[in-house]
Amino acid sequence: MNTPGIAQPLARYAAWRRAGDMVFLSGIIAVDPAASRIVRGYADIPDDAATLIGRTGEFSSDIKEGPILAQSWYVLDRIRQTIEAAGGQMSDVIKLVQYFKNLDHFPQYSRVRKLFFPGEPPASTVVEVSGVLPTPDILIEVEATAYLPQR
Repeated sequence: MNTPGIAQPLARYAAWRRAGDMVFLSGIIAVDPAASRIVRGYADIPDDAATLIGRTGEFSSDIKEGPILAQSWYVLDRIRQTIEAAGGQMSDVIKLVQYFKNLDHFPQYSRVRKLFFPGEPPASTVVEVSGVLPTPDILIEVEATAYLPQR
């Protein structure tokens, strides 16, 4: 499936698969393979999103928090778009597994995640890993599972 806006695989694997009433998303990182672009900061996401998640306009603050906040927003927005393409919404997401290169980034990610899950949050696992493919610039990877009953 090659739907614009949804998570796109970087290699030969499915971005998502349905198994009965469950939808499983592969791990999503802040990379747009079609544009060969890695999200490295606020400049790589829409202006309204950058403002929403905390861009201050102060270089010293934005250069420090911008990469993890922008990557968090990008990954969660791709999960949202992918779940919607599968026929659901973010409230259908029941489980997230979040892989961080540095667990110190979790508080910033958590602030962004609350914007995507304002109601009851999904079950969650957080893991620190030594690296995430394809480059050291990738700070987070998130996989999701959703319950979407077939009609």
